[in-house]
Amino acid sequence: MTILIGYVPTPEGEAALDAGLREAGLRGEDAVILNSPRRGVPVDGSMLDSAASSTLVQRAKDAGVTATVDHAEHGSSLVDTFVSLAEKHPITLAVIGLRRRTPVGKLVMGSNAQRLLLELPVPVLAVKPQ
Repeated sequence: MTILIGYVPTPEGEAALDAGLREAGLRGEDAVILNSPRRGVPVDGSMLDSAASSTLVQRAKDAGVTATVDHAEHGSSLVDTFVSLAEKHPITLAVIGLRRRTPVGKLVMGSNAQRLLLELPVPVLAVKPQ
């Protein structure tokens, strides 16, 4: 079984990674760390290079967890990428980081986090950075 962790190099992504690796260790499960670039974007600050991906895999190993980093591209919907991976792997839990948003920001921009909570076919652990 596998824990799916949504990761970008931000405080929210770090919180998700820490919580996801902790859960995987407690459950004795592997982890898939999703670092998903937008399709067609030549440069994405959230995209990890191979050295950064190796560092995440090593962090997981140090926590006693076997992990892989998946760079599945997403088009207009990151949520579809999560759902696709949840169907591809035997996912038991998805872990995402949440950031603070204003009510107006949520109304205008929508919320991937909300869609993930509603649409993923597995439990979702949503964490905030300290």
